[in-house]
Amino acid sequence: MPTITATEAYEAMLEHHKRLGEELAGRADAVSGEVAAGRPYGAAVAGLVAYLAEEVLPHAAAEEKTIYPAAARAGLTGTVEEMIAEHVTLSALGTRIAALTDGEAAAGQAQQIAGLFTAHAARENDVLLPALLTDKSADLAGLLAQMHDSTGHDEAPSPAAGQPEDAQATVVSLLLQAAAALARAGEADRACKIAASAWAALRGSRPDLAARVTAALHGLARRTGEGAGEPGQDAVLDVRDLAPAQRHETIFSTYQDLTPGAGFVLVNDHDPKPLRYQFEAEHAGQFTWQSLESGPEVWRVRIGRPAAAHGEAGTGEEEPDLDVRQVSHAQRHGLIFTAYRALRPGAGFVLVNDHDPKPLRYQFDAQYAGEYTWDYLETGPRVWRVRIGRAGA
Repeated sequence: MPTITATEAYEAMLEHHKRLGEELAGRADAVSGEVAAGRPYGAAVAGLVAYLAEEVLPHAAAEEKTIYPAAARAGLTGTVEEMIAEHVTLSALGTRIAALTDGEAAAGQAQQIAGLFTAHAARENDVLLPALLTDKSADLAGLLAQMHDSTGHDEAPSPAAGQPEDAQATVVSLLLQAAAALARAGEADRACKIAASAWAALRGSRPDLAARVTAALHGLARRTGEGAGEPGQDAVLDVRDLAPAQRHETIFSTYQDLTPGAGFVLVNDHDPKPLRYQFEAEHAGQFTWQSLESGPEVWRVRIGRPAAAHGEAGTGEEEPDLDVRQVSHAQRHGLIFTAYRALRPGAGFVLVNDHDPKPLRYQFDAQYAGEYTWDYLETGPRVWRVRIGRAGA
C-alpha cells in the first residue's frame, strides 16, 4: 500500500465501513424481498452468509488484532470490549440464519444482521476512529496497512492498479452461483454435494475459500428440506396400506434386519408415539428416532440402529460428548474433524449442537465417504445430538 496520511487512512476506513454496510443491507433486503414475494429465499440467505464469512468477519478479526488494541491503549477499553462482543453476535446470527426454516424469521434475522453492523460501524466511525486520529501515539496509516496484511483486502475503495486477480476465488464464486442456481431448480442435495466436494479440495491449500464455501453450504443445506438420511438415502417403509395388526410387527422386523449405522424412514397416517414407547421398552439405547414430518395427515420418522449402540460396541466404555455450542462458529467444524481423526476404528463421540449439523454431514461425506457413521440421537428444536463414529476395521 502506498504511503498515506492518517487522515487519508481514516477516510479509507470510513469508506470501507460504508461499503460493507451497503452490501450487507442489500443482501438483507434481497432475503426480505424473496420472502415477501413468496419465492424461495435460500439463495439470498446463502449470499448474505457468504458475504459475512468472506468480508465482514475477516474485517472484524483484523480490527481485533490492530486498531482495537490501539484504542484500548488510548483509554477505550470498555468500548473495545463491547465491539468485540458485537463481532461475536454477528457471527452467531450468521450461523443461526443459515439454520432457520421459517421465511419470516429469516427475513427478520437478515435485517437484524444488517442493522447491527450499521450501528456497530457508526459507533466505530464516531467514537473509536476519531480517538485514534487525534492520538499522537497511534499510527492510523500503519494500522490500516496491518489490517490489509491481515485480511488480504484493501480498505481503500478500489484495489491498487495492476493488482493480480485471485483466479481461485473467481472460480469459487462462479461455482457457488451455479450451486445456488441448481438448488433453486430443485437439486439442492446435488448442489450441496458439489459444494462439499469443493470444500474438501480447498480446505488444505485455501482455508479462506473453504470457509466461504462452508458458509454458502449452510444456505444450500436449508433448501434440502427434511430429507431422509441426507446425504445418503434410507429405505422407506410406508405402512399406511397395511392392516393395523401387521404394522408394528413389520416395523420391528425391518429394524431387526438393519446393520449398525443404517436406518429406514417410517411413513404412517398417525403419530407413532405408541411405537416409540415399545422401542424404548425393548431396545433402550439401541435405536435412534428422528422426526421428519408431524402430520396432520402424514407422519415420517427415521428409525436407525446406532453404529455402536450400548451393548454392541464391545468396549463397555461411555462415549464422550463434544458440545460445540459455546465454541465460536468459525472454529466448530475444525474442532469436530480433529476429534473425528483422533478416533480409533469402531469408536465415536456425540456431537451436541444448537442447530441441525446437516452442512457438516455433507462435508463428512465429501472427505470421508464410507469411513464414518452418523446417527441422530436428538433433533431439536433447541439441541441436536448426533453420534459420529469411525467405521470399524
